[in-house]
Amino acid sequence: MNYAISPHAIIKVMDISIIVPVYNAEKYLDKCIQSTLQALSNFDGRGEILLIDNNSTDKSGALMQKYQKKYPETIFLYKQKTPGAAATRNYGVSKATGKYIWFIDADDTISSDAVVKLAERAKEKTVDLVMMGAKRIFPDGHTNFLSAICPHENDYKSKFVRYGAGPWQFIIRRAWWNKNNFKFREGIIHEDMELMSALILYTDKFACVDEPLYNYYQNPESVLHKTSWDPHYFDIFSALAGLYARFDEKGAVRNYYNELEWFFIWNLLIDSAKDFGKFKEGHSGFRRSRQMLKQYFPNWRKNIFLKQKPLKLRARVFLNYYRCK
Repeated sequence: MNYAISPHAIIKVMDISIIVPVYNAEKYLDKCIQSTLQALSNFDGRGEILLIDNNSTDKSGALMQKYQKKYPETIFLYKQKTPGAAATRNYGVSKATGKYIWFIDADDTISSDAVVKLAERAKEKTVDLVMMGAKRIFPDGHTNFLSAICPHENDYKSKFVRYGAGPWQFIIRRAWWNKNNFKFREGIIHEDMELMSALILYTDKFACVDEPLYNYYQNPESVLHKTSWDPHYFDIFSALAGLYARFDEKGAVRNYYNELEWFFIWNLLIDSAKDFGKFKEGHSGFRRSRQMLKQYFPNWRKNIFLKQKPLKLRARVFLNYYRCK
C-alpha cells in the first residue's frame, strides 16, 4: 500500500517522543494508539507519537494513516523498509524530537497516567533513565506484575544487569542515548538483550516509577512465540556475545561477573532452551550453549545466584546443559 508519509513540516521540540514500530499489527494497533493518545491528552507538556511502518502487508498502514490525518500535530507516520524491530527503533530515534524517548510495542498499551508520572519523575530527578513497572497479561486473561528496579535498593545495579529489561520498560533521555551512540543491532532478534542490561554502565542518573504503567501482552503471534522453527532463535548467541563485549569494553566484567554469568545461564539454559527443545532444528542449540558457557563462564555451576534458586529450577538448568549431548 502506498500512502503519504507525514514528515515534521516544522521541527517542534517535544518533551516526549513515543516510538511505535509496526509490522502487521492491525489486530492490536487501534488499542495501542488510543492508549498513547489518552496518556498524552492528560499530559501538560508536548508529546508526539511516531508510527514506523515496517513493511506491513495487512491493514496497519490504512489504520495509521487514518489516525495521522485525525491528529496531525501529534502523530507522525514513517516507513522503514529495513526489516526488524531493531532497524525500526533506530529509525524512530533519528526522527524523534523529544527530550525523552519511549519505545512501545504495537501490540501493547500504556496506562492513562503513564506519561504524566514518568515525565514528573524524570523532571524531579533530572535523569537519563526512568524505569517503570508493568502488568504482564497472558492470553487466558491472568496477569502478574513486573516490578521496576529502583535506585533506593542497595543492589539495584546488580539487579539491572542480571534481570535484563525490555526497551519499553524505560523512558530514555534522547541526548544521552545519542551521545553514547546507542543503537539496536540490526538483522537479529534478541537485539534488546545485547544493549539494555549494559545501559546502567553509562549512567548513575536513574529513577523509577514502580507502578504498572505499561500493559505487556503475551502475544502468541510475536517473533519470540512462533509455532515453527526460525533460525533467528540462534541469534541468542550473538546477542549475548555482544552484551559481554560491551561490559568488556567498559572494563566492567569483573565487577559484574556473577550477574553476567547468571544472565547467560538464564537465557541459555532456561529461556532459549524452551525453543531449542521444541523444534528438532534447534537441538544443536544445546551444544552451542555448552560451548558458550565453557568459553565465557567455565565455572558457571558455582554461580551465587544459581545456588539461591529452588532445587527444581537448578535441576532444570543442569538437565538442559547436558541435553542432546
